[in-house]
Amino acid sequence: MLVRLSDSIYVVFAIDVGILLFFVAGSAWSVLFPSRRIWPPPHEDSWQKHLTWFCLYCVFGLNAALLVLDWNSWILESNLRLIAGVPAALLGGLLTMWGVTTLGWANTSGLNRELISSGPYRLTRNPQYLGNIVFFTGMSIAANSLFLWIVHALLILIFAIAPVTEEPWLESQHGEAYREYRRDVPRFW
Repeated sequence: MLVRLSDSIYVVFAIDVGILLFFVAGSAWSVLFPSRRIWPPPHEDSWQKHLTWFCLYCVFGLNAALLVLDWNSWILESNLRLIAGVPAALLGGLLTMWGVTTLGWANTSGLNRELISSGPYRLTRNPQYLGNIVFFTGMSIAANSLFLWIVHALLILIFAIAPVTEEPWLESQHGEAYREYRRDVPRFW
């Protein structure tokens, strides 16, 4: 039996939430058991790295589907939501890309090469996570979708927890240099 388009939104939403709850559990696991963490991955070819990125790509695809399927279906009737949401999403996206560009793909993927403290990393230790938080908040405002508000709230929770999973690892990798950086630069702002 085929799933009707009107039913597909519930399927997409349920899968998205399921993956995100798995992410939240994995983040909590990584904080509670850093020696057996899921993120940051222990090495480049680890199952942790592949599973994390596979799930993240799935979530982004599912979010794009929800954006199309549930656009402007909730409580914000005015198009003024676009005036607040679109600039916030653009600002967040730019901050995230600046962070990725400055940090490089290997470091962004959780494969540490060096401690970076230039570019946006002078202002915040986590510009990519902060950018993502702003981006997904802006997208939620602009899209006016209850489903997106829920999945984006879970994503924001994950991006808020992620630095806590990374900090002990960064300290073990960089020692005093990271402790000094952590003292001088705020986690988010």
